[in-house]
Amino acid sequence: HSLKSALRPSLLFPYSLPTMNTPAFAPSSFVTPMPARAASGAITTRTPQFVAPRMMADGPTIDVGKKKSTSLEHLLDNNRKWADRITAAEPDFFTELSKLQTPQYLWIGCSDSRVPANQIVDLPPGSVFVHRNIANVVSNTDFNCLSVMQYSIAVLKVKHVIVCGHYKCGGVAAAMTRSSLGLIDNWLRNIRDVRTKYEKRLNLLYPDEADRLARLCELNVIEQVRNVCHTTIVQEAWARGQDLTVHGWIYDLATGKIKDLGVQMTAEDKLNSVYDYEFNIE
Repeated sequence: HSLKSALRPSLLFPYSLPTMNTPAFAPSSFVTPMPARAASGAITTRTPQFVAPRMMADGPTIDVGKKKSTSLEHLLDNNRKWADRITAAEPDFFTELSKLQTPQYLWIGCSDSRVPANQIVDLPPGSVFVHRNIANVVSNTDFNCLSVMQYSIAVLKVKHVIVCGHYKCGGVAAAMTRSSLGLIDNWLRNIRDVRTKYEKRLNLLYPDEADRLARLCELNVIEQVRNVCHTTIVQEAWARGQDLTVHGWIYDLATGKIKDLGVQMTAEDKLNSVYDYEFNIE
């Protein structure tokens, strides 16, 4: 065969590509057609055998010919109403907000959908710089969290870092069991380390499992506050004389109230000398 014939589209792409009129399917909802060789040696193709599509999620649907897909138009509508409501009350709000962000707070919280940072402290957009992950963990190997910390502290010059956990945290609860949950086990190892550190005290003082979980949620926050303070990012900020305080809070899902755990760290608080770095500050 000549090179030209070998590069014919029918050989390179033996199957019709989806078009706007082609139904969209989940990967497992169709049988992939395989090239077949006829008796003459020529390559032919089999017609894809489609089966009924599987619904990917519940929600409103829209009809596009025979195609059905989930629609998030209700969320877009909510956004339009929200923006209009804010603009009606404060016409220049978004114009001014788009020019610069000057948050005073860095919030390190849990990804749980019931603990939205701005809402539970009743602050508008632009007030809080936010990082969230499973069980509000601060790990020295998590470059996502560390990058957020460096930008907010060194560039935006926030004055407060708030580590906020919550009671009945699923991540903390999972770390109290021996069940393997897959990849997340590696992340929950950080909380298992906290559990191991306080295990004797937890078992002695909190025989009830629910009470033990609640206390471990608090201890996890306290340990993550320490982890924040041990980073070179916070250490260097304090060495520069930057006004920065690290706080430990916990949120009660049942009441909507935040509890201050009484953990506040500033440059004046003495850390273990192992974490007391010397910086060449000009």
